[in-house]
Amino acid sequence: MTTSGSATTAFAGTTDSPARATTAVPVLRRQLGEGRRGLLGWSAGLAAIILLYLPVYPSLRTPELREMIDTMPAGVSDTLGFDQIATGAGYAQATYFGLIGFLLVVAAATTWGSYSIAGAEESGRLELTMAHAVGRVQYVAETVVALVVRIVLLAVVSVVLILALNSPAQLSLSAGHLVTVTVAWAGLGLLSGACALAVGALTGRRAWSVGAGVGIAVLGYGLNAVGESSSTLEWMLVASPYHWAFGESPLATGNGRGGIALVWALCAVLIALGCWAFSRRDLRG
Repeated sequence: MTTSGSATTAFAGTTDSPARATTAVPVLRRQLGEGRRGLLGWSAGLAAIILLYLPVYPSLRTPELREMIDTMPAGVSDTLGFDQIATGAGYAQATYFGLIGFLLVVAAATTWGSYSIAGAEESGRLELTMAHAVGRVQYVAETVVALVVRIVLLAVVSVVLILALNSPAQLSLSAGHLVTVTVAWAGLGLLSGACALAVGALTGRRAWSVGAGVGIAVLGYGLNAVGESSSTLEWMLVASPYHWAFGESPLATGNGRGGIALVWALCAVLIALGCWAFSRRDLRG
């Protein structure tokens, strides 16, 4: 936990003079500065997944794999994306964007979003920050910018590494389509982070905040899985942010911008809700 002395130093720019208070963006600077190690750790985790899974794709392009996928129940193979795994785009979607990479970006964003308000409030740090002339709307705005910056950096790491492996791993991915699916993937991560932030702003409790961030990801994935498993349950896909992002196979086709925009719009709604709630709630002492 940061001491009161260090926090006072971090926010000294907000009290010395009006000119410094308007330019220091202390919350953004502090969160990005203190979160560097965590960001490096999450980046290393994503890099490890990419380097572990994508290079083995050429060795999986065998008739035996196709036969194994054909023997799986259609609902299972469709849900996991295995029905498209014979292509580079399908393989990258099924292993990274739609599964392991998705889990990691949700975990990272939920961690950051839950700590930004609820975690800081439970530790007593938030009250100290508010005492240094940092407005509540300003705090939420700078926190959201820090969250977006971190997720964008994770997205950049993903795009750079996948492009570097595109030719050696024989994935045959389109750079434009890769950017599109990465925007979708980042949007799902931000959705969990924004939900965690909003619930933290409403309740001040980190456990509930974490539950909300993870819950919206699990709900979206579950609705997509159930909707894909049966034609009679396809209506569930309409309520799944996961399906909004990946339902039109953006990595393979470049389509789905409408659904991706809907994911980002929901993020904006949750952020606005969090800002509204935080500006009106009494902090827990």
